[in-house]
Amino acid sequence: MVPSPRERGEGGGSRMRGSPVASEVLDMQTLWRRQRWWLTPVLLIAPAILLFFTVILLSAVRSVWISFHEWDGFGPMVWVGLGNYVELYSDPQFYVSLKNNLIWLVMFMAAPPIGLAIALLVNQKIQGMRFLKSLFFIPLVLASVTVGVVFTWVYTPEFGLLALIFRAFGAVAPAVLSDEHFVTFAIVIAALWPQITFCMVLYLAGLNNLSEELIGAGRVDGARGWNMLRHIVLPQLTQVTFIAIAVTVVGALRSFDMISVMTAGGPFGSSSVLAYQMYEQSIFSYRFGYGAAIASVLFVIMAVFIAWYLTHIIRSEERGG
Repeated sequence: MVPSPRERGEGGGSRMRGSPVASEVLDMQTLWRRQRWWLTPVLLIAPAILLFFTVILLSAVRSVWISFHEWDGFGPMVWVGLGNYVELYSDPQFYVSLKNNLIWLVMFMAAPPIGLAIALLVNQKIQGMRFLKSLFFIPLVLASVTVGVVFTWVYTPEFGLLALIFRAFGAVAPAVLSDEHFVTFAIVIAALWPQITFCMVLYLAGLNNLSEELIGAGRVDGARGWNMLRHIVLPQLTQVTFIAIAVTVVGALRSFDMISVMTAGGPFGSSSVLAYQMYEQSIFSYRFGYGAAIASVLFVIMAVFIAWYLTHIIRSEERGG
């Protein structure tokens, strides 16, 4: 016995396909197929953009707004206009912190070239180089607090590594962390250890993506040593160098954790930087308005550098093209 269309469900299916709900579903599916080339990346990027605007931009705007007030972090905010900035202009500690930030910036510029040199060394196919490469990776996996504690021991004038070296030559090691003239340089040297390693990792990734065709062509043309590095290798590492310099500069300007662990800004504020002075004024002195003013100045310095650096890179690429 042949089943009827009603029993087979054909009639119900036809009515379902012709219903308004089914038409809307089909229209949505068609729209998605046509627009998914841009909808998919937008939906994937949207959470990150939302988080960026909420955590970064809104926080920056809020910090600037707080900088125009006198606020202890608990009570009502009192409008003072540019009062915090005027006080900052006449604060000697601000200029000490700014000078130390410049020292950090200049000394940190050694990280990219040293990182490149180490990357070129450990990238050689020599027996035992893998073990040496793993040793260079150690600072990258250590927390900044750990690095600060280790170098505090190194600089200890009684039993530290620096004291042992001086003692081997019959001299007495200076207490560099207690000397206002050397303390900033000592902290920067400690911070350079993991920063150089970070740049080394960036350059190792870049060296592994070099064009074998260009290197082979360079060898055919007789390029060796410095000529190979200058004309073949370095031009292919332009993007890596851009990232290494940008991250290094930002790291130098926002330096905080190493100072907090090793000296807490001492002695007498001689090793403080803008980020640590902002923290000190906000947390210990309950002057969140003044701390926000310092943060705003630091933000402007970073923004100006990033804008200048991006403009310089874009113009260089245009001239090269």
